[in-house]
Amino acid sequence: MIRSDILASRRARWIATTIVAVIVVVVGIFVARGMRTLEPVSSFIADYPGVLEPLPGTPEGLPVWLAWQHYLNAFFLLLIVKTGWEVRTTQRPRAYWAPRTSRFTGTKISVTLWLHLALDVLWVLNGVVFVILIFATGHWARIVPTTWEVVPNALSVFLQYASLDWPTENGWIAYNALQVLSYFGVVFILAPLAIVTGLRMSPLWPSSAVRLSRVYPIEIARAVHYPTMLAFVAFVIVHVTLVATTGLLRNLNHMYASRDDVSWWGALVFAIGTAAMIAAWFLTGPTITRTLAARTGSVTRG
Repeated sequence: MIRSDILASRRARWIATTIVAVIVVVVGIFVARGMRTLEPVSSFIADYPGVLEPLPGTPEGLPVWLAWQHYLNAFFLLLIVKTGWEVRTTQRPRAYWAPRTSRFTGTKISVTLWLHLALDVLWVLNGVVFVILIFATGHWARIVPTTWEVVPNALSVFLQYASLDWPTENGWIAYNALQVLSYFGVVFILAPLAIVTGLRMSPLWPSSAVRLSRVYPIEIARAVHYPTMLAFVAFVIVHVTLVATTGLLRNLNHMYASRDDVSWWGALVFAIGTAAMIAAWFLTGPTITRTLAARTGSVTRG
């Protein structure tokens, strides 16, 4: 009875939050469209159209390795959010995992948390490879701001998006200023935040590091980790929406087929990748997770 009341309360909060969000978006659209009729605002947008000239030598397009990095990041992130949410909302886990090695004797976590941590490791490794490659190939210049001009241009792009009058751009050559700030924030702020807070909350955190634990208490990590996840989800929702509404086929070709045209190759790869993500969503249920966890440690029922 208590659990059903809690679920009903959470559902009511989500519904209320969704309604408020829709109202804010609708009002924001009307405000933005009204602002664009003002001469100072239209002049501002003309002066700062939203796209900056790329640095000399900045590569154009998205190579195949970057397309794979993008997909793997989305794949791991989907399952990380799924398992993280299950860890957060499950009051009584069905099974627990414990390591066989004596070094971690006493460590006992739910198999869902075990899967969450395993996915975290794969996601971090993929991210490390990504960061190394973008700096080795010059692609860092596409997502790292190099001038303060990015700020007014990003504001201009925001007004254009908010008024539903998309800016003229070509992501194959250069991202607009708001994209640059968003991608920089995700890669170099949100991702490190997720890592350092997740590490503090995980069994991998050394229990012997008493001083470090006092400086960085677990309560801070918990307070930051969940909002960081929500920020990732919000980014993905906005990102997917803009991909779908600003030239779907060309955008899918950029991201999944490493080509700048409007053929169906990118959509085909996207469909296959999405099918794999859906399959992984269902395959990471309790039964298969217990089987996988048992290969790396001892699994007991909850």
